[in-house]
Order: sequence, then C-alpha cells, then structure tokens
Amino acid sequence: MMTTGKKLAALLLFTTALTVPGAAFAQATPEEEAANTPSTQDPGDADPEDEFEQPDISIPGGNTIIVTGRVNRDPVQSSSQVVDVVSSEQIARQGEGDIAGALGRVTGLSVQGQGFVYVRGLGDRYSLALLNGLPLPSPEPLSRVVPLDIFPTNVIASSLVQKTYSPNFPGEFGGGVINLTTRAIPDESFITLSTGLSADTETTFHNGLSYYGSDYDWFGFDDGTRDAPPALQTYFGSGLRLSDIPLDPSQNIDGAPVTQQDIAQQLGNPNLVLLQTIGDIPANWSAGLTAGAAIDVGSDGQFGIIFTGSVSNRWRTRDITAQTILADFSLDTDFNDLVTDNRSLVNAMLGFGLEIGDHQFRFTNLYIRDTQKLARLSQGEDFQDDDSVQQQQTAWYERQLIDTQLVAELEFGDLGVDLRGGYARTDREAPYEYTFTYVRSNTPGELGNTFINVLDRQTGDASVVFSDLQEELWSGGIDLSYPLLDSLALTVGYAYSDTIRFSERREFLFNAPTSLPDAVGALRPDLLLGDAIIDFFDIGLIESTQSDPAFDAGLEVHGGYGKINWEPVFGLSVDAGVRYERATQFVRPAEVFATPSVSTASTSLENEYWLPAATITFEPIEDLQLRANASRTIARPQFRELIFQTFYDPETNRQFNGNPLLIDSELTNYEVRGEYYLGGGDRISVAAFYKDIQDPIEAFSSFSDNNQLTSFANAPSATLYGVEADVAYTISLMDWGGWFESKDLSIFANYTWTSSEIAVDAADTTLLFPSGVTPATNLFRDGVPLTGQSDHLANFQVSLEDIDTLQQFTVLLNYASERVTSRGTSGLPDIVEDPGLRVDLVFRQGIDLFGSEAEFKFEARNIFGRGNEEFQTNGIDRFEINTFDVGTTIAGSLSLTF
Repeated sequence: MMTTGKKLAALLLFTTALTVPGAAFAQATPEEEAANTPSTQDPGDADPEDEFEQPDISIPGGNTIIVTGRVNRDPVQSSSQVVDVVSSEQIARQGEGDIAGALGRVTGLSVQGQGFVYVRGLGDRYSLALLNGLPLPSPEPLSRVVPLDIFPTNVIASSLVQKTYSPNFPGEFGGGVINLTTRAIPDESFITLSTGLSADTETTFHNGLSYYGSDYDWFGFDDGTRDAPPALQTYFGSGLRLSDIPLDPSQNIDGAPVTQQDIAQQLGNPNLVLLQTIGDIPANWSAGLTAGAAIDVGSDGQFGIIFTGSVSNRWRTRDITAQTILADFSLDTDFNDLVTDNRSLVNAMLGFGLEIGDHQFRFTNLYIRDTQKLARLSQGEDFQDDDSVQQQQTAWYERQLIDTQLVAELEFGDLGVDLRGGYARTDREAPYEYTFTYVRSNTPGELGNTFINVLDRQTGDASVVFSDLQEELWSGGIDLSYPLLDSLALTVGYAYSDTIRFSERREFLFNAPTSLPDAVGALRPDLLLGDAIIDFFDIGLIESTQSDPAFDAGLEVHGGYGKINWEPVFGLSVDAGVRYERATQFVRPAEVFATPSVSTASTSLENEYWLPAATITFEPIEDLQLRANASRTIARPQFRELIFQTFYDPETNRQFNGNPLLIDSELTNYEVRGEYYLGGGDRISVAAFYKDIQDPIEAFSSFSDNNQLTSFANAPSATLYGVEADVAYTISLMDWGGWFESKDLSIFANYTWTSSEIAVDAADTTLLFPSGVTPATNLFRDGVPLTGQSDHLANFQVSLEDIDTLQQFTVLLNYASERVTSRGTSGLPDIVEDPGLRVDLVFRQGIDLFGSEAEFKFEARNIFGRGNEEFQTNGIDRFEINTFDVGTTIAGSLSLTF
C-alpha cells in the first residue's frame, strides 16, 4: 500500500499540472520521489491507457486532488468535488462554434435563449460563470450572468463545470459554476488560418427582411449613422423634460434652437426605417487567425504568447406564430411574425504566459463584439376590436466585452500563493429601435381595407427607443495554501468584486394632432416621418420613459473562506470549509433631468452569510469512488429584474418589467454520487441530488394592450431533486483488421431526471411593486415546477476516431423535455417550451496541404429540423406563444497550420 507521504506528493504534483492555484505546494522531483518513497507499482508498469494529457484549468483557491498511486489520472476522478471537464479535444470533437454549445453536451446542463447555460434545470441566475477564476460582467440587460455563446471555442483551453459547492467559489452557486480557462503557453510556435461557410435550410437563399442601416453593418460596426442626431443630443444635455421644451422656435436650449419638431425630423432617417425584402439571403461565413509562440527563458522557464482573432457573419430567419389569450382561455390576438436577424461576431484574445520554476503567470486580454441587426414584420388579428394589425420593427443591438486579467500562481517552499486581479467592461447599445404599428379597421368605407397609422396610439403608432448599458467589474483575490500535516492541507482566501451598472432607456412616441388625415396615415414609415409631414402637421414627441429613464445599480461583495482537505486514512478524503460573504446591492433611479423626479422604484439589499460546505470522498476499492456533499449557497436578484422599467427582448419576442422588491434566495444542497473509473478515460457514474430553495425568484406573465408582459417575484419556497447518470467508454476496433485497425469507437452518454415543486399556501404572500404585499397564490400555484426546469435531459455521442491521424466522425443527440418559461397568471396555464430531440453530425479530417497540416470539418446540425415550440395549453386547446421552424444547418470549414 502507498504511504501517506507518497500520496500527498503525488497530489501536489498533479495539482500543479492542473495549474490550480492555491492548492499546489512544494513537491519533490520524480527522481526524489522514486528514491525516497516506497511504491507497490513499478512506474514502468503503468497502463498507458491511464495516462491523460491534462487540460489547462485555472480556478480560485483550487480543489485538492485525491490520488491513489497515479498522477496521470482523469481530472474528473482526481478532483475533490463533483466536476465535469470539457477539454479542447472534446470541444473539437463536438465541433461547436461557441462554448455554450459545447457545454450543452455536459450531464445536467442545457442551453436556453442566447447562450444561457442552465445547470440541472435551474435558471441562469443559479449559475456562476468565471473566466480564469475571475467573475465576468454581463452585456445583457436581463441577466447578470454573461451569455456563453459570445465565447468562441478557439479562445478556450478548457471548461470546468463544478456541481457541488466548495467555499473557494463565490456564494452565488445554486446549480453550479462554469469556469472557462483561456489558452496560455502553446507547446510550440504556430500559425493557423481558418475559414468556413454554412447554410440554413430555413434561411439561406430564401426570402428575408432587412434594412440598409450603414455601410459597415456586415462587419458589426456602425459608421456613425446611428449616432444620436444633434437635436436629440442637445435635448439629452439640457436637463429638461420633453414636455418642458417650448414649441416656439425662437426660444433656445443651450444656445441651440430646438423644438420637438426639430428632434422628430432628425429621427426619421430612411436608411434606418425602411424595411426591405431580400430575395436571396446569403450564406453564413467565418474567418480566423490563431498564432502562438513559445520561448525558453533561462534554464527552467518558458514564455508564451498566443493571439487569436476571428470574424463571422450569420443570418437567421424565423417565421413565428405568436398568439395571446384571455383569462377564459379564448384567443385574444393571432399574429405571424417574419423576423430576420444578421449577427456579426468579432473577437480577439492576446495572452501572455510565463513559467519560471514553480511560478506561473497568466496575463489575458479579451475583446468580444457581438452585433445583431434585426428586421421584423408582423401581421395578425385583434379579435377584441375586430381589427387587423401590421407592425414593423427595425433594430440594432451591439454587445461588447473587454476583459483584462492577471493571474499569478506562486510557490515558496510549502506555501502556495495565488493572486488574481481583473478589470472588465461590457457595453450594450441599441440605438434607433423603431416600431411602427398600422391598423386596418375592416369596415366599409374608403380606407376600411387599408392599413393606416395616424400616430395617435389608437389607430397606429410609431416609436423609437435609444438604450444604453455599461457595466464595469473590478475583481481580485488572494489564496494561501499550506500543508499542516502529511495528510492535512489548509487553504484560506479572500475575494473582492465590485460591479457597477448604468442602464438607460429613452422611448419616444411620435404624436400627431387629431387633424392628421387618415390618407396621410397610409404612407409608408419613412414618408410618414418625412420632414414636410412633421412640419406641416406639427407632429411632436412624447417621452414615455420620462418617469424613470435611467438606473444606477451596483453589487459589492467581500468574501473570505477557509477550507481543509484531510485524508485521515487511505481512501477517505474530507474537503470541508466555510465562506463568509458580505454583499451590498442597490438599484436606484439615475437623475438625467435638472428637476429630480420623485420615484420609489429603488432597491437596497445588505446581507451577510455564512456558507458551509463539505464533501466526503471514499474509495473502497481502486477506481471506485463514493461521494457525499452538503452545502449552503445563495442566489441574488439580477439587476434588470429589479429595475421597474419596460424592456423588450428580441429573442423571446416579449416585454419585461422589473420588481424592486425582490430579495435573495437561499439554498440548501445535498448530493450523493458513485463513480467507477475503467481506465483510459472510461467511466460510469450515478448521482442523486436535492435542493431546498427559500424565496426562489420566478418569472410570471400578464397581458396588457395585447402585449405579453413578464415580471418577477419571490415564490415562498421550492424543492428540486433528481438523479443523473453518465458513461464514457471507448472500444478499440484493432481486432477488426484492415481499415478499422487504427480506429476507436468512443461512446459518451448521460441522462438527468429532475423534478421540482413550488410550495404555496393560502396564507403565503409575496412583494410586488408598486402594490406591495400580494397573495402568493395570485402568481404561483402549489406543486408546479420551477421555470426553466426540464424533467428529462439526455445526451448521446458516438465517435469513430483514428488513433494515428486526425479523422473523426461523430453523431450527437441532445434531448430536453418540456420546461416552463414563465408562470401563467389569473388562473392561466404556464407558458411552456418543448426543446425536443436534436441530432447533429460532425466530421473532421486531417490532410496535408501545401506541405502543412490542415483540417477539414463538415457539420450537419439539427438534421431533422426540430423547431422552437413555446405555447400555453389547458390540455385541450393549445395556443402558440413563440413557435417557429428551425432549419438544418450544413457547414464546412478549413484550417491550415504552419
């Protein structure tokens, strides 16, 4: 049997190999270990199938590793917590273009919306996303969690998903943490060029919609066309309310003669208003460059530089059925929405890595710009007024992330020191978000069969919105690790983060007098807002967001923790500790007018928590591990959920409004798991988990003016429990001979069953703004599942791979059962999404091209065309909320490495 000292030395060596800071202590060389430590196994007898090329993982504080004689073990097995590690090789096998897609293959994970990853059915508020162990700000108004689809896979070395809580992570850990590690020091100097094309059967070479915009829209940048016009800038800088602006042109604001008509005339740019049909939507394309260099420094050092950059342009058309219902479950409106969005993604990363002896440094600079150009045309029936309605929308959404991080992982004898610091900023701008509504009365008369818009918000309306969001995040931390005994290691740490967000939304409604003739209202949007029409009919503006146009928000967190990793006897390990976290969170209206407004739509939360966690791992026999975990964690409301201001989400086609009276959720978590490792990465695991959630935050929907409005409230309590199983197994086909002699068949499968229930009693209450205390039964029904939770999640992946050359053929299946996206109110059923089954194929082939290594990749995604289904049903009738066909995507790409 291996001695405790030998096991600890192996533990430390493996921890350093993982670059896990704070858990890497001083270690003997392999030669010293062989000379000083007895072993029952000759290193030369090690099974090569048990050896792993360890993925690069960088996380705060680190998790000590349980080792039973081999340092080249599966990191999933070696971690003291329940983790899944998606290496760069696995990402390449799956062929996904962004990291959200790759994580969607992990046991218990699902991707919803635009790249938000749900862990075990819990919404994105219960997930924590880190980059190199540091938090990230979000460019999304509706989320404090960064959407992971903006991270292309070429900048990520590995993704670690930890499902059991340990105190070295922040306390906002409901379902799990996702830590992305960027690429650092390459093995050798290289340059890789790549390019790709793809086509979608529902979009490419079909009719679609767009508008001109500006000359550089294809690249994701505006050429200045969407800058606020001079009259509007003058108004913004004046501190006056729109209703205070004199209509007499002889009066001035800040020395410039500005009237409502001046502003309105400058807001009618035809290039941003005129919706156009595209006969043949072009194919999607991408191009990228990755380069790296490794330089020896001194006798035991290495310096690395890595740069990667890419640009892509992708089109998508959705033909959406969107219906709304009344309290008696009868049809209120029935619309068909044709939506085309053109998404451009530009990203670049410049990283520097330095290894000097036992010290490691990582300096990472990341830039991501994600732009969506949207064109929408809706037409349908309003059955309450017997009118037909036609609505068009043009919009431009740009998200940008700039992130700079410095990580130092140092070793001074037995003392391990981990230092981390970072600054990140995200911006989201949505200038000139236009909506035009035309109404057809369907009555006898000259214009009864004509869609008209007289700009009175009864028979048509027109609006333009300017939205701006900036979020800055400063973060830092220090972790210290020291082995108190051969079998006992102590880690302590402190982490600080300060997030500041400014969010502004200014909506202007064009307001015409009653004298505007119906015939003028029949003009198309760019002519209706022409200078002559605005001037002749004195068309003015109403700022509908005048009461609360902007908000400041912030979250400051101080966290300190201590934990031990103790191996009292061989095969038994205890990882336990506690985290103290103090947080101050606020959301308050920001003053943009010289005369302050009176608003009570503010939030101030100050809380302190002690968050204990413990994981016990027992290895009764070699390669069989039994784990048990218990912990306390929290979930805070997100900024946008607290802001009492309407926000339109183009992805879900609905409006959201915040609730300033939300409070923190508190979770108690339990898990037991059995894992059996078969060698060479093959493994089987089965787990059961249970979570008790106090005051979970849930989305609920109501309808106003034919529009669905979603808001948020704390439900009294909820429970979530389930089981998950996964298997990874590789079969050598060498015995088949011939072409199969060099082939392996790799099978990966996982399944998660989850059930959740909200508990609501007749006496329970919740808080809604501005009404205050509200019976919880008005919003929630006892026994219904949490929003976002699918009962069944399953992934199956089979890959035929050549072990001598790059050749892979992979079939991927992903299934998620129905899940609630929003609570129904006033007795209406919940809104449900049915993701269903999706089947993908990926083929990779290495070839020699011009004397250099090249890779060709072919992909077929969503082969059977599984659509998006979101609906409400009472078991008899079903109404579609956001349902559309999703095409099959065929893609090919080529990369060349020098």
